[in-house]
Amino acid sequence: MRIFEPGLCSVTFRSLSPQAVIDLAVANGIKAIEWGADIHVPPGDLENARDVAERTAKAGLTVSSYGSYIFAPDFTREDLTAVLETAKALGTGHIRIWPGQRKRPSTDYSPAERRRATEALAEIARHAQDYGMTIGLEYHPNSLTDTLPSALQLAQDLAMPNLFFYWQPAPGLPLEKALAEISEIGSRICHLHVFAWLADTSRLPLADRADYWRSCVEALPQSEWTKRAYAMLEFVKGDDVSQFAEDSVTLSEILAGHRVAD
Repeated sequence: MRIFEPGLCSVTFRSLSPQAVIDLAVANGIKAIEWGADIHVPPGDLENARDVAERTAKAGLTVSSYGSYIFAPDFTREDLTAVLETAKALGTGHIRIWPGQRKRPSTDYSPAERRRATEALAEIARHAQDYGMTIGLEYHPNSLTDTLPSALQLAQDLAMPNLFFYWQPAPGLPLEKALAEISEIGSRICHLHVFAWLADTSRLPLADRADYWRSCVEALPQSEWTKRAYAMLEFVKGDDVSQFAEDSVTLSEILAGHRVAD
């Protein structure tokens, strides 16, 4: 069983200020934050990134990653440089990248389009390496990681030392299929995005899926990822702060290997 520490994706609370997100994380035993590029840390605003980095460190938290919204291959060199420089200012060496065009399923790509997207991801990884950074590809529906075969093909085509994969189950994914994904892609997994969603994307308390997530965490094989790994809460039922507090307790118990109380 791999060791994961509890984290939080800032996009869970887009309406809150960075300081409010930090305070909420500290109050609930969270160890790291993945700062999102859409609201809290926009790319290119280095002064803001440095301020958020300072606030995060002052609170005793780590910046696990920079949650960028670069969609390969739909970006310019300037877009990529802005993301890399912002991650640097934020004090993190890891960037989340979306594999493919936004909300486009892997089955929709022609061979040439897929090759172009894969080459763009390789370009991102090469430039990240120049900064001494790693990248993690989102594992998400409607992307090039939306099926296990597509994700495995991507892993084969992008055998680069600084390129890894996040993992999260598709909403409603049966446990058996989740465990199959983990078994196949697990050696390349860096971090987890943790939530409890049904197939129709309605949200549940994490406690309702505690056994599911415990099984997934216990099944994760050792990885080529050698840095600290985080299981990061991403979205909670009703976007509710009190639900987040409950889910944080559940997550900590899952990661500690304890059974959540009935």
